[in-house]
Amino acid sequence: MKAVTIRGVEPEVSAMLKQIAKKQGKSVNYLMLELIKKGLGLQKEKKFSRQYDDLDNLFGKWDDDEFKSITDSITSQRRIDSEIWE
Repeated sequence: MKAVTIRGVEPEVSAMLKQIAKKQGKSVNYLMLELIKKGLGLQKEKKFSRQYDDLDNLFGKWDDDEFKSITDSITSQRRIDSEIWE
């Protein structure tokens, strides 16, 4: 592959690129390649790769007492009533 140098990148643009790359867990180089491909219409969209985060605010919110209470409740509901199932 060919190496390309981009000159004249303003400090603000460079800082934003670094920030976005860090947030996405990518290198600045990889982020730039993605942006260039997208800009040229060459980036293929992955099928079935949509990520959802609409319930993230609920994840991990139970403390130990709430977790025990909920699991105890579920366990008691899973008991088989022998009178009904004879």
